[in-house]
Amino acid sequence: MPHQTPPCQLPVAEATTPFWRSELHELDSFRSTEELPAECDIVVIGAGYAGVSTIHHLLKQDGHTPSIVLLEARQACSGASGRNGGQVKPDVYYNILKYTHKYGAQQAASFARFEARNVLAVNELVVKEKIDCDFVLTRALDVYLDDEHSKATKEAFDELAAIGVADLADIQYTEGEKAGKLSGVKGVKSCYSYTAGHIWPYKLVMELLSRAVKKGVNLQTHTPVTSVSESRDAGGRWTVTTSRGSIKAHKVIFASNGYTAAIAPQFHEKIVPVRGICSRISPSNPSKSQKLSYSYSLRYGKAIYDYMIARLDGSIIIGGAKPTFWHDISQWYGNCDDSKLIEPAAHYFDGIMQRHFPGWEHSGAYTDRVWTGIMGWSSDFMPYVGAMPEKSGHYIIAGFSGHGMPLIHLSSKAMAEMVGLEKSFEETDLPSVFKPTTERLLSQKNEILGTPSKL
Repeated sequence: MPHQTPPCQLPVAEATTPFWRSELHELDSFRSTEELPAECDIVVIGAGYAGVSTIHHLLKQDGHTPSIVLLEARQACSGASGRNGGQVKPDVYYNILKYTHKYGAQQAASFARFEARNVLAVNELVVKEKIDCDFVLTRALDVYLDDEHSKATKEAFDELAAIGVADLADIQYTEGEKAGKLSGVKGVKSCYSYTAGHIWPYKLVMELLSRAVKKGVNLQTHTPVTSVSESRDAGGRWTVTTSRGSIKAHKVIFASNGYTAAIAPQFHEKIVPVRGICSRISPSNPSKSQKLSYSYSLRYGKAIYDYMIARLDGSIIIGGAKPTFWHDISQWYGNCDDSKLIEPAAHYFDGIMQRHFPGWEHSGAYTDRVWTGIMGWSSDFMPYVGAMPEKSGHYIIAGFSGHGMPLIHLSSKAMAEMVGLEKSFEETDLPSVFKPTTERLLSQKNEILGTPSKL
């Protein structure tokens, strides 16, 4: 019997505290005005990376500056954007063969290029705008620790190379002893290296938000949206109802990711809340820990991996822990509660550096913080970016399936072009599979539960 997807809930009031929110910005719980404005040109729902970045791009456009109200259920950047693993890591090969079979070689290759371009675009943004967010342009290392999975991945990689459409020039493949020396991981079978980045995501979002507020954007935190009207009023405006009253707007942007279906019911089972867990590890004896410079995926087998970055301060951010809880669907699928840890995984990260990294055995590395977060996984693993079908003036940028950091910057730029410049989806440079279509909304397929190769 198919698993029933629970009704999507609004964010819980009190959540676990991620490391990224250990230094709070002055706008964290800010309200630009005591009361909600009665109306505006554009309402953006969700003050995470997608919503704030869309506003950033809207404000960069020439011509009339629209009035914008940004509504956030809790604190700014308190959802997935403030709870992730800090990676800006594109998928340039791992799922691309699967996408080739599903969408065609050209589409799959364009998707991989889009992700790779995002990494460089974030780097350009941070440098050009002088944003202090600990961004590091580095290499990602996908480390394979299981023989069977290593061989299967290499076969898929070779098949992708033989097709000859995907750009694999940046990817370095090594195996055996060479892979061990490159990665510095115990027991490695093979390794793929390519350009990626890592970042303090909260600082990036809050810096962009601060600049937007200075330009007149009205921020309203602790203001959960409870509904959006089914139709426009006589003036062509949508009514957005919140816990503190209503506001009318000509355009509404849903940047609500995992919580989207709570306020846009047509996305029930299309964007599903998925709970994950992440941690920060610190060495108590830094001089006895091997210096790491990369962004990692530790792949233990098909569908089983941890993701990790080595921060400049010597600490490690690592998440995943699927072996401890993924078998219990209630722990993660449709689960909106980030106020609690995933108990079976609460101590998973203890000793993980000592187990996998030579030179860390005597580091005294300990888990100093563990938190949970709610991702928005789409049922086909592709985000929804663009105008909603049959809802003129409604737009969505959500459903990034735990993979938003290497997608959102350029996706939000395209979203701003559709909203502010009234470009069609086809006039943007978005992969066509991102388009919100009636066909996608009517599809009965749920690859979250049915296609483990992505997980």
